[in-house]
Amino acid sequence: MPDDPRGRGTRPDPAASPPQHPSPPPGPSTRPDQAASPPLQAGPPEGPRTPPSPPADPPAVLPPDLPPDLPPHLPREPLPEPPAGDVPLPAPRGTRWSRVRSWIDPLVVMILAVLVLGLLVPARGDAATLVQGLETTAIVLLFFLYGARMPTREVWDGLRTWRLQGSMLAATYVVFPVLGLLVQLLPDSVLAPDLRTGLLFLSVLPSTVQSSVVFTSIAKGDVAAAITGATVSNVAGVVLTPLLAGLLIGGTGGGSLVGSVPQILLQLLLPFAVGQVLQPWVGHWVRGHANLTRITDRTTILLVAYASVSEAETSGAWDDVTLVVVLTLLAVCALMLAAMLALTWTGGGRLGLGRPQRIALLMCGSKKSLATGLPMASVLFAPAVAASVALPVIAFHQLQLATCAVLARRLAHGDVE
Repeated sequence: MPDDPRGRGTRPDPAASPPQHPSPPPGPSTRPDQAASPPLQAGPPEGPRTPPSPPADPPAVLPPDLPPDLPPHLPREPLPEPPAGDVPLPAPRGTRWSRVRSWIDPLVVMILAVLVLGLLVPARGDAATLVQGLETTAIVLLFFLYGARMPTREVWDGLRTWRLQGSMLAATYVVFPVLGLLVQLLPDSVLAPDLRTGLLFLSVLPSTVQSSVVFTSIAKGDVAAAITGATVSNVAGVVLTPLLAGLLIGGTGGGSLVGSVPQILLQLLLPFAVGQVLQPWVGHWVRGHANLTRITDRTTILLVAYASVSEAETSGAWDDVTLVVVLTLLAVCALMLAAMLALTWTGGGRLGLGRPQRIALLMCGSKKSLATGLPMASVLFAPAVAASVALPVIAFHQLQLATCAVLARRLAHGDVE
């Protein structure tokens, strides 16, 4: 019988499994390796082939946070990936000091230590004159560095987003001062006149730069808008804060401003203007040495705090400050902060701003600058009054840090709509 075209001499059984195609017989054109392969035999259908087992992996290195005696066959969960943005991972267990530092600003701790020092060892006579001279020099240097580090062109470019930037300026210099004026309606039995003056002075201060930008970044807001808004607020505050303080505080009779126009010009505006003029040449160097500005503003704040408390102790201005007074002051500051947070967040929604822009408005429009407030208070007020004015600024600063640290994380996780 002639060979079957399929290579078999007999017709295949239909009941059998589908025929397998054997390898062609070796011939002149067949490679030796093909000739060595035996033909496939017909049989039952094969199941899924098991892939060859890979070579044995090297011993796994346990992460440092897992116990070394964990059996290697137990499932291991991968370490958490860092979240998007600048949201910090939770502090490792047991690092209680890290958690405390996230709630308390080290600068506030230093200020409180200096306040205690001023109460226990106040500067008198020649020592007081020396401290006052160092304080004036530090203020002049601080505002020169403020002017030198702020790029003027970027500030003007940021003003193109007029709706957002205008909202930040309105919250800082219009809405907040209205709250400060409402606080003046409190009777003396609730809050002393000097502390009410301090709250009014607080309401006309510019926004913070560092805290506003950091919290905006954590909350996944518009960081560029926050940088521009906080910078513009500080530039405008060099002029607007003394003007509004003179207008509102003098008009309410809550205190007297001793900082004359020449003092304001020489200690605040002139150094800032000189810094802006020299900014194209020295700005890059100043921004590259951020520790210089940080050390200068902290030193200035501590000098102002010590000089003010020393004068208050020697003059008896703080004799009436008790624990009840401090708690009342904290409650009023908390109400002002809560009102500004609610107004800026809802106001941004009414203006049709996107969520990142609303976060920037929330963080910049509700903050007040301690670094600018205390040096300005020492220029605008008599030393004894400046000590009482400084208390609301310090209390509000600590409250805004603790509150916005929690709020920023909730915003980052979408808990606030």
